[in-house]
Amino acid sequence: MLRIITLLVFCCACFKANADELQLQKNHPERYVVVKGDTLWGISGRFLKNPWLWPKIWNMNRAEIKNPHWIYPGDVVVLDIRNGKPQLRLLRETVTLQPGTIIEPLDKQPIQSIAPSIITPFLSQPLLIENGQLDGAPRIIAGQDNRVILSPGTRIYISDLPQNQGTNWFVYRPGEALIDPDTQAVLGTEATYLGDARIAKFGTPATGEITRAKEEIFSKDRLISAPDVYETNFVPHAPEVNVKGRIIKIYGGVLEGGPSSVVSINRGKLEGLEIGHVLAISRYGRIITDPEFKKNSDKKITKVNNVTLAPGQIKLPDERVGLLMIFKTFDHVSYGLVMEATDSIITLDAVHNP
Repeated sequence: MLRIITLLVFCCACFKANADELQLQKNHPERYVVVKGDTLWGISGRFLKNPWLWPKIWNMNRAEIKNPHWIYPGDVVVLDIRNGKPQLRLLRETVTLQPGTIIEPLDKQPIQSIAPSIITPFLSQPLLIENGQLDGAPRIIAGQDNRVILSPGTRIYISDLPQNQGTNWFVYRPGEALIDPDTQAVLGTEATYLGDARIAKFGTPATGEITRAKEEIFSKDRLISAPDVYETNFVPHAPEVNVKGRIIKIYGGVLEGGPSSVVSINRGKLEGLEIGHVLAISRYGRIITDPEFKKNSDKKITKVNNVTLAPGQIKLPDERVGLLMIFKTFDHVSYGLVMEATDSIITLDAVHNP
């Protein structure tokens, strides 16, 4: 059914420069017909200067952000500005195009928050090993006919495999540790994804088969259950808590990132981050020594924004270079997609509330 989505926005004649205020694009449309391939971020960018304020223009509460009202191809997004007091609400109306005829779209798939092709491998495959998960993970103990390299189609035998976690599993081995650049604490060990396995028979040992191999698989490699579904149902929005962290890794075999790059940061669920949170990225200001500092001065060690400065040291201000959106969280690590960038994104860049 063709639906018109009416966004009633009651807003001031002059929008404040505050990042929390709704600021419309100068050439925003009065209405927009959603097409297949659109994303929530892209549509919000047609109307708003700050796309992470999308929940405001939808008048979403906390529950609706986690379970949003999805938009479908064929929907019409209409922006209505009236009166002077900011107030947002969402109306959906059924429209009959001609007597006795109602158009019913064939494509019922809702649009995604962001293009799923980039982040799907990070959503579906294990990323981080936390809290001793590695110690208890099922492991491959042998392969068919004493084979050393286990390729697709090869029968395998697995120890200690639970029967209540399905037949599809990922094969992985521990990779490098993620280190907090500020505290030097180990935040977790990233899992190196190797391939997929399907269980044919449970028991001690269980029997299975390698169905996909991205890299060489050997005995002693570990298995983790593959989820039947993974979370893609999220809305870009600003954190409600104060977030300050750093980018600790850029993925894709590159030293610098940009729009559509995947990065990990040293903040996670226990620091208040959740899927859909949008963070600003700033170039982390270097620490320099005052060229006119006198060694014999009585200046002492100071602490500025949790950074310890020796006498004579000065931390340069951070410079904003982009935006990222969080799509997967662990206790102290989150993974995000760079949505916008005005400069290259590098490790140790700061992330914070937009």
